[in-house]
Amino acid sequence: MSDDIQELVATSDKDRYLSSLFAPQEKREYLFALYAFNIEIARISDSVSEPHIGLVRQQWWLDSIDGIYAGNTPDHPVAQALAKTIAFADLPKHSLSNLVIAREFDLYDDAMPSLNDLEGYLGETSSSIIQMASLILGVNVPQATGLAGVAIGIAKILRSGRKSLLPADMVQKLGEVETINQLRAHARKRLAEARVVDIPPNALPAFLPASLTELYLKTQMVSQLRRQFTLWQAARRNRF
Repeated sequence: MSDDIQELVATSDKDRYLSSLFAPQEKREYLFALYAFNIEIARISDSVSEPHIGLVRQQWWLDSIDGIYAGNTPDHPVAQALAKTIAFADLPKHSLSNLVIAREFDLYDDAMPSLNDLEGYLGETSSSIIQMASLILGVNVPQATGLAGVAIGIAKILRSGRKSLLPADMVQKLGEVETINQLRAHARKRLAEARVVDIPPNALPAFLPASLTELYLKTQMVSQLRRQFTLWQAARRNRF
């Protein structure tokens, strides 16, 4: 495994990096590769000044995904690592492509139309990453990954203060403050629903980031030590 890939995840996605350390050592490199790919896609919107530039970069990744599955992986460290992960875990091509396509929304200032649309967006991004991480760990629990991804996804959105992702129909009807309160309640509901599903112990590292949902819902400012302790507690209890 490239040290650069591990370092990218450790610095840009600390929660998933720490969660990966609870996975078997021989599978960590594949988790890091998946998370590095997610970082590359998620940060496109923050690194471009115009949407069309972001679309070009996203298209490069869509073409790269096609190339990987066709046996022609581009000379890019994350793409090379992702190709090994795809081969190891037989990750579905549509999940990777749909994640890139869903992130097109981030390039524009459009408001999220509804809660249903928000859940769809999170399903293709946050939930999809948990699902593919679970496959790397040898488990397929789609219902739980969908619910957990929505829960932690909403919590991260509220923590970020990104108002464009607040469902526009809810804001128009309830106002911004009450919409945020409703989203908090919805995230807690989805987390509770996910926890009801029986998760095999070996899949837990994929779900551990969702254990931070309640912490992120309560406050925007969370120390690194508090996050690490919460993840450690969840891993010790074998429950996210």
